[in-house]
Amino acid sequence: MDQQAFQQVNQNSPEAIPIEVSRIEGREWWLWGFAVAVTLALTFGIISFTFPWFHWQTETSYWFDLKEWVRALASLVLLFDLYAIYQHFQLQRIRRQLVERDQLFQLISENAADMIALVDSDGRRLYNSPAYQKVLGYSPEELKASSSIEQVHPDDRPKVLKAAEKARQSGQGERVEYRVRHKDGSWRVLESTACAIRNSKGQTDKLVIVNRDITERKRAEEMLVHNAFHDGLTNLPNRALFIDRLQHSLTLSKRQSNYKFAVLLIDVDEFKIINDSLGHAVGDLLLQQLTLRLKSCVRDCDTLARLGGDEFALVASGLKNAEEASVVSARILTSLETPFDLGGHPVRVTASIGVTIYPNDGGDMSSLQQNADAAMYESKRRARNGFQLFNTDIRHASRGQLDMEQRLSGAIEHGELTLFYQPVYALADGKISAFETLTRWNNPTLGTVPPSIFIPLAEETGCILPIGSWVLLEACRQAQLWAERGMDLPVTVNVSPVQLGQPDFVSTVQHALYETGLNPRLLKLEVTESMLMRDFERASATLQHLRALGIEIWIDDFGTGYSCFSYLHKLPVDAIKIAAEFVQDIGKHRGVLPLLRGIVALGHNLGLRTIAEGMETEEQLEGVRSTGCDQAQGFLLGRPRPAEKIDWEALAVFEACGLSGALA
Repeated sequence: MDQQAFQQVNQNSPEAIPIEVSRIEGREWWLWGFAVAVTLALTFGIISFTFPWFHWQTETSYWFDLKEWVRALASLVLLFDLYAIYQHFQLQRIRRQLVERDQLFQLISENAADMIALVDSDGRRLYNSPAYQKVLGYSPEELKASSSIEQVHPDDRPKVLKAAEKARQSGQGERVEYRVRHKDGSWRVLESTACAIRNSKGQTDKLVIVNRDITERKRAEEMLVHNAFHDGLTNLPNRALFIDRLQHSLTLSKRQSNYKFAVLLIDVDEFKIINDSLGHAVGDLLLQQLTLRLKSCVRDCDTLARLGGDEFALVASGLKNAEEASVVSARILTSLETPFDLGGHPVRVTASIGVTIYPNDGGDMSSLQQNADAAMYESKRRARNGFQLFNTDIRHASRGQLDMEQRLSGAIEHGELTLFYQPVYALADGKISAFETLTRWNNPTLGTVPPSIFIPLAEETGCILPIGSWVLLEACRQAQLWAERGMDLPVTVNVSPVQLGQPDFVSTVQHALYETGLNPRLLKLEVTESMLMRDFERASATLQHLRALGIEIWIDDFGTGYSCFSYLHKLPVDAIKIAAEFVQDIGKHRGVLPLLRGIVALGHNLGLRTIAEGMETEEQLEGVRSTGCDQAQGFLLGRPRPAEKIDWEALAVFEACGLSGALA
């Protein structure tokens, strides 16, 4: 209700109208009384001329003067009566206006959404509009039986009373917001303005109060503020609020010299693969469940925030040393050990955590965050599923990591990537059955960068997609060149989890075959157990499409996972490559060969070929041959080389003599 309407309501309040009516009635009685008195006086004056005590004169002038006096007095009576009648009609008009104003007030007050009240100087309710019952649930009887301040929240009563007192003194109160108890016990927020009603002496004895229910508006405002500082998916503080809480901790540490705290950056390992392979809806569900587990590991005084994507941050208040921070980090990692149930998809998730402690690892907000980020990446580089406390060595390593990322992004364009090929031999006749394609990076500044360094980096930065497509295309081109020379030598290409999770991966493979003209039977793709188990159904469907093209699927590093045995018979695969760890333990542990025999027998019973990788000694070779394994590869049998440096004559002799002869 605007100010003009408010003033109109003030003027037309049910208490003000009777006052006006009483004034009009008093004025009307005074008018009629005065008219009657004047009329009687004038009439008496006229009649008095006929009284016998008046001296009667017979002169003509006397009677003429008498007639003039009578005529004059009669005219005055008539004029005064006409004036009285006019004033009567004016009063009637004013009375009608008051009635109309009364009706207008009733119409406004009874139909207005705002609540209109009239209270006396003691706070007693004299009138409450029907909106009170609609908004607050109280009947008119219940309102009359209570004071106007009774339902106001105790914390808000002082400012309400102050505003009322100001209205009494100045005639117009300031706008005030306060909480009022609903009949059901809940609290509503009202916006109120008060105006004073003064009596004939100019004193304020009543207040007209207009209240508006702004509960929903306040909730919307609070929601906007909340959303501005919280993540919409997890309802955790977002980056803006995290920075604010971190700054608060820094400010507190300056006031209290012994106050310390830790900053933890938590990054979900290979979340992009889960998100791409299972879909964004499942990825969001994972983040929500992950949030619940993280919250169970922190205290109320800590701030857990989601910075974006799969990255979380924690300001752990009061942690004074590395040992306490390590306990918190270990507790978080332990909470993630139980698989997540994502709508029927059991998914295991690990995380990498970087930890900095104030003031040891940074004295300001920027250095604490940067160093925690560097420690987190160091944790990923080492093993993942762990935490790393920051130290000065990590600072230097992180700078080198950033430089390496920048150089890796231009490796293909600058021609720094090279493909090496390592032969895979059939153990039965010693002939080459395939070449495994391996990628090497030789940077002019960094030198030769091991695959164990740049492949994980490429997966984290997304460079693995263009690199993987390039490797696939070049490997197919090389196999086609060999085929054109009369050598049908298949190539195997390792597939990154990021690649397999792409919806267009099958199309990428088809494009490479089409561009090079390679027969699909000469291409074999290697995938890992863990990659398949992240989303078995989707991975299985993708592999089915690839096999339908005539491409063989090999499981790489078989035995390093823990779930694949129960699903192996369902997977559309053709061969399993036994992990190098098993082969290299031959001769060291007596239980290795029986285990290898079991894996080989399992593969053969399922109609799968078996390949042992990591062959480095003759003892290992003989042990693998004793298990009945089909194929093998390793430095003992042939090191990876570029295609142009492969010694075909040596390989031919090797094949002719057989493995046993070549090793003799």
